[in-house]
Amino acid sequence: MSNTLFLRRVLALDSLSCLIMGLLMGLGAAGLAPLFGLPEPLVRFAGLALLPLAAFIGWLASRPSPPRPLVWVVIIGNLCWTAESFITLAQSQATALGTAFVSAQAVAVLGLALLEYVGIRRAAVTAA
Repeated sequence: MSNTLFLRRVLALDSLSCLIMGLLMGLGAAGLAPLFGLPEPLVRFAGLALLPLAAFIGWLASRPSPPRPLVWVVIIGNLCWTAESFITLAQSQATALGTAFVSAQAVAVLGLALLEYVGIRRAAVTAA
């Protein structure tokens, strides 16, 4: 079994989640924004911003050995996304549904960052 298989699978899951959430929020912003109590442009931009990230992370997942510095970019980006999600909630008038949605996706992204960290550590240990 490859020493990067776990990391590549987590990156693939991250890529897929970015794609799904990006399409959902980017295309569904007009319907979701009122339900979430968030500005429509914010929902749309956040969704559309995920699409190139999905492609980038998917590319990393397809590498036999994803470059460590680029994986760190993904991990740090996920941590920033999580923090920004909670900052957005603190500064908005989100509905209960909006708060639940933003919180759930923030926790999921944090979980992906932690799994990517575990994956990059495993790859480093077995490579040594």
